[in-house]
Amino acid sequence: MNATTEFLIALFLLLALAVIVGEIFTRFGQAALVGQLLVGVLLGPSLLGPFLGIASTPSDFTGIQTIATFFILLMAGLAVSPEQIWDTGLSAALLGIAIFLVPFLGGAAVVHVLYPSWSTTKQLFVAMTISITALPVLAIMLREFRLMKTRFGTFLLNASVINELAAVTAFAILLNITASGASSMDAIAISVVTVGLFLASILAIHMLLRALRALRLWDRLVNRFRETWRSRDAGFALLICIGLGAALYSQFLGLTFVLGAFYSGLLVTPESAGAREHRSVSFLFEAISWGFFIPLFFALVGFSTDFAGLFTDPLAVVLFASLCLFAVMAKVGMGALVTRSLGWSRQESLAAGWLLSSRGAVELAMATILLTDGIFDVPTYTIVAGVGLVTTFLSPIGARPFVRGLTDERLTAESAGHQPPVGSSLPPRSVLPDDERPIV
Repeated sequence: MNATTEFLIALFLLLALAVIVGEIFTRFGQAALVGQLLVGVLLGPSLLGPFLGIASTPSDFTGIQTIATFFILLMAGLAVSPEQIWDTGLSAALLGIAIFLVPFLGGAAVVHVLYPSWSTTKQLFVAMTISITALPVLAIMLREFRLMKTRFGTFLLNASVINELAAVTAFAILLNITASGASSMDAIAISVVTVGLFLASILAIHMLLRALRALRLWDRLVNRFRETWRSRDAGFALLICIGLGAALYSQFLGLTFVLGAFYSGLLVTPESAGAREHRSVSFLFEAISWGFFIPLFFALVGFSTDFAGLFTDPLAVVLFASLCLFAVMAKVGMGALVTRSLGWSRQESLAAGWLLSSRGAVELAMATILLTDGIFDVPTYTIVAGVGLVTTFLSPIGARPFVRGLTDERLTAESAGHQPPVGSSLPPRSVLPDDERPIV
């Protein structure tokens, strides 16, 4: 079998089975990415890969995986608007920061105890990748539990947005420190200034767009573009160019392209692109992402793991089990503790904690970059991917008994024509309709 045939067979099996198995998992209340990850594990070196003759092909997918990572981070940014960040509110912001910092610092301590020989930066990267609440998975679960358009769901989404922003920014700073050869304090100062420069650039562009819209100049430019540009799907091409340009800018500054891809998505809104164009571009972008890049990305994450090799090292097994346990307890406990302190009921707080405990695309995208850069080896990458798999699998199972009561209360309240009885600190506004913002 030649290399091209082996590559096409692996691509066909990964994509076809990822789509089918992901669909099956959604029928049982799980996120599709759980099934897609398991497909990759099944076809990878852990199980069937050596027998099918495709276990040696993960390196052939490096380019596709980089593009898929770019698409996923750009889509994660598209799911957030600058106005949503601005309107988050102090309570949701504090929750988002708490469910990042506590698992991050606590996870670093766990890794340090079990693997003191690892470098400090590697320990921090492992802890960081297990500290990110999966905004896309959270949105999927809220939809499945019929809580997406409630104040309860909005509050959790806003907290997850802050969690993701903090994680992506901290990741860029830490990666920049690792790549620089300066002393620790100099490297930290340079990294913080560099990230500040990048974020200031993004903020300046956003403020410029707002000023142009206020003067009604931007609408004229959008209308002129719509009338004169004749190429098909030019809006989609411009979206990709904006994302790539921001990714190159962040890469040029010594930051990871993840930062540019993520934050560039925030700038593309119905106001900046035009409502009709935004809807059209989002539809095309989602079709390509959901139909190809997203299922293939998660399958490739599983395909790059090696659980068979991991379980030959007892200490690695202990680390994996410890991180799984800590990852669940830290997110559930911290989410429940913070929301309980805001006056939520015990049932609301536990439902929030479990819903916030899932991991997903951003975490695995970071792990993929760290593997490519040589900071993670395959066993470490396998541990991180495995933690994401376990926590995402357990999140809806743990949340279901607590969410069921909330759903019943919401339905009863709606039938009576008044708002559902949720915590007093929840923001009195609803999320956008499902078809107005692209959600991963």
